[in-house]
Amino acid sequence: MEYIEITPDIQHVITSQQAWHYRIVPKTANDSCIELYADSDYFQAHYKDELEMFFNQKVVVHLRDSSIINQTLGRYYRKTENAHTDKTTALTGIKSDDFLTTLISEAKRMHSSDIHIEVYEERCRIRLRIDGRMLERYSIEKEIYPALVNKVKIKANIDIAEKRLPQDGRIIFKEDDSQFDIRVSVLPTLNGEKIVLRLLNKDSANIDINVLGFSDEQLNIFLEAIKKTHGIILISGPTGSGKTTTLYATLKVLNRVETNILTIEDPVEYTLEGINQVQLREDIGLTFARALRTFLRQDPDIIMLGEIRDNETAQMAIRAALTGHLVFSTIHTNSAWGIISRLTDMGLPPFLLADTINLCMAQRLIRLLCPHCRQEEKFNTGLLPKNFKSNKMPEIHHIAKGCEMCYYTGYKGRKAIYEIVPIDSELAEKIKSNEYDINALKTERNILSLSDIAFNEFAAGKTTLEEIYPILLNNN
Repeated sequence: MEYIEITPDIQHVITSQQAWHYRIVPKTANDSCIELYADSDYFQAHYKDELEMFFNQKVVVHLRDSSIINQTLGRYYRKTENAHTDKTTALTGIKSDDFLTTLISEAKRMHSSDIHIEVYEERCRIRLRIDGRMLERYSIEKEIYPALVNKVKIKANIDIAEKRLPQDGRIIFKEDDSQFDIRVSVLPTLNGEKIVLRLLNKDSANIDINVLGFSDEQLNIFLEAIKKTHGIILISGPTGSGKTTTLYATLKVLNRVETNILTIEDPVEYTLEGINQVQLREDIGLTFARALRTFLRQDPDIIMLGEIRDNETAQMAIRAALTGHLVFSTIHTNSAWGIISRLTDMGLPPFLLADTINLCMAQRLIRLLCPHCRQEEKFNTGLLPKNFKSNKMPEIHHIAKGCEMCYYTGYKGRKAIYEIVPIDSELAEKIKSNEYDINALKTERNILSLSDIAFNEFAAGKTTLEEIYPILLNNN
């Protein structure tokens, strides 16, 4: 599909709103003139006058075929929901004092989770993480980079004079009737300070356990496990795999007037009415372990611990479960059963794990193919990792193509996949005896691994081999 290639340094000359409104893309820009490509079927003569007035400089227009403009717009200018229509504000772009506010608003509308502001020897850039993948959005002049960094620091109440040490802060961002938190991390690098803004979605209204990605059988097993009044339920997965969303969907199910629920998190990503949430503050000594000690004196029924990071925290979680509380937490491992060996490596006695753990679960997020443009191809088994085997090889598979509906990424949305291992008496005995090979038992009980589930999604035409390949490599 033919389109016009645009470099990041020229892309930011116009905004997404302007690009789609006038159906234009930039060609070149300098202090006296801006050259644009425009849709020959759409662009009208008076648009040129409007643009010259807005830009306050000469505009040269080159008409191109409508399909080419369409492809280019879809690739470089992602449409946003509830986009601002004030063209004057939009045209100020990177030179505006309000650029940081505009950037955060744009990232929020594009459902971005993180904004990366980065400096290198010759250039500076801004990238957004959308659906788990990085997208370069702006290239900015190095001369104005320090001013942008200082604006972020001031808003986050960070010391602008300190440029040698990492710093953390927080921004409460208000826009129209909405408000959300932004976690700010500043890291000194070789060429200057790199900033990452984590946009925290405080609205838990749209979290529903029924649409996360559980199969019917998995959901029944999980709901049965969370009905117990004591014990531990642990979820494993890397950063950004949706563990916190799964935990909050679970707490929404359990949130009742007669239940006292306490959480300790870093950071608090969602707010939920009826739940007592505590923000981790290690700088003043409020650690996971210390919060748990206090929680046990707060008459809790359910405790949600953001992450088990060390032996002390793990021991406190075990203690809470032994004294009649239901504990939820997360841990970093490659598989559900790997949680057991990870905890024993931390020094926890196997007999205590066997008596307290109700369920181990691993999860990942995979991007789903756009249903409007996915294309079929004959499947070649040689494309699979050498260590992966399956009895259900598909004859065809689908690849990501890209269209206007998916902004030419080929993907539209994500879903979670889960591996669930409920701990019954037989598995509890294996934990006590330090038996870690349960493959035969998993096969007997039809417990599918993450790689098996990911491959099933691929074989069903829901995602691509490229998307699940890293999961297939960890075939355990």
